[in-house]
Amino acid sequence: MGAFTTMTSKGQITIPSEVREELKLEPGTRFYVSARNGQVVAIPKNIRLADLAGILGTPPSGVSLSIEEMDEAIAKAVSEDDERIKRGWSETQV
Repeated sequence: MGAFTTMTSKGQITIPSEVREELKLEPGTRFYVSARNGQVVAIPKNIRLADLAGILGTPPSGVSLSIEEMDEAIAKAVSEDDERIKRGWSETQV
């Protein structure tokens, strides 16, 4: 959905009501604004981290991990990556 709006001399625009309603935007909503391919992109920051729970659906394996299991997996991956980097660095020093 889209609609036309006009920018004021102060660089402000009004988001049309139908867009505000569709996106559930409320007064005080903060936006990340950027230029992308010649267009103005305004991304509302009205989503809490908790709202994203389950957004990716069920894992392909069907097995969910606990926070502790995720932490362990991340630590293992970081450790393995660190060892790989150290090996690569020591090989270049020869």
